[in-house]
Amino acid sequence: MNFAALRGKRVFLTGHTGFKGSWLCLWLSRLGAKVHGYALPPPTEPSNYALSKVRDTLSGETLGDIRDRQRMREVLAAFKPEVVFHLAAQPLVRDSYAVPFETFEVNVMGTAGLLEALRELKRPCAVVCITSDKCYENREQLRGYREGDPVGGHDPYSASKGAAEILIASYRRSFFDPDRLGEHGLQLASARAGNVIGGGDWARDRIVTDMVAALSAGRPAPVRNPRAIRPWQHVLEPLSGYLTLASAMQAKPAPKWCEAWNFGPPAGAGLPVGKLADAFVKAWGTGGWVDRSAPGQPHEAAILRLNIQKARRELGWSPRWNCREMVKRTAQWYRGVLCEGADARKACEADIESYEKKRKI
Repeated sequence: MNFAALRGKRVFLTGHTGFKGSWLCLWLSRLGAKVHGYALPPPTEPSNYALSKVRDTLSGETLGDIRDRQRMREVLAAFKPEVVFHLAAQPLVRDSYAVPFETFEVNVMGTAGLLEALRELKRPCAVVCITSDKCYENREQLRGYREGDPVGGHDPYSASKGAAEILIASYRRSFFDPDRLGEHGLQLASARAGNVIGGGDWARDRIVTDMVAALSAGRPAPVRNPRAIRPWQHVLEPLSGYLTLASAMQAKPAPKWCEAWNFGPPAGAGLPVGKLADAFVKAWGTGGWVDRSAPGQPHEAAILRLNIQKARRELGWSPRWNCREMVKRTAQWYRGVLCEGADARKACEADIESYEKKRKI
């Protein structure tokens, strides 16, 4: 695994206080990048951002709203990024039913504000906008969705991510034409990942978060929709995909990187929620789970899979941890940090180091 093209680069990272963003900061620091984070304060208490002392790894930080376009433009102008990772979002399906307007405002117009600021600044850089596997128009099909499949969405979250993909494609075609890369110098890609798990996630209504809270208190863990199939992956899997894509853009700028990319588990590796719960209880060592599905609960997709052949073929990227390893690492992180007093940053760094050494699958 070689991300040498990112060493010493100025990286602007939105959403750095969140779950995935905090892990990405730690990894970028390990690679020798100079990271400026832009986000609201941590969305949960506790948070991996605080426990792992992510602030200490940054060259700079702005605690601000992604919807504040003027402030973001000022920060971008001062920092002069060479790479941009856009992760800031309202990330929860069930929350999107409660705050639909905010979900669209953050996920769509927040992305528009970032791209508009970069357009106005005429700043050549590599930009990777993170959307979601849920951006696809879900037809509950068994085959994995490919990057060219239609985008859409039933719930406000999924629809906002589909809309963000349309927005990104519009900016790419209108202002950052890959075939005219020599004129503007901005490479714009989007990345779609599956359902991620890993240490340090305390967001509401996520299966691992709910299971850790219940199991550590000696209660059965509540599980919704145990038969729903998801493309589960450890948080380091999609992050390695984002880093691989950005490294390729930096090492050899080319129109072919300026597209949408899927980063998910291998074909056929999607698991029903109940099977994941079984595996987590086994890895935890004690306890159990109960079905807490309720009639009339908000709609969530029953089947969701990604096709990752494009990333395998064009980027040479592949997953490294199977389901057993993914669940074991996650359970060990929480047990170590919550129950045994382990240092959160060291736990993250140990996982990153182990992941870097693991062969592809």
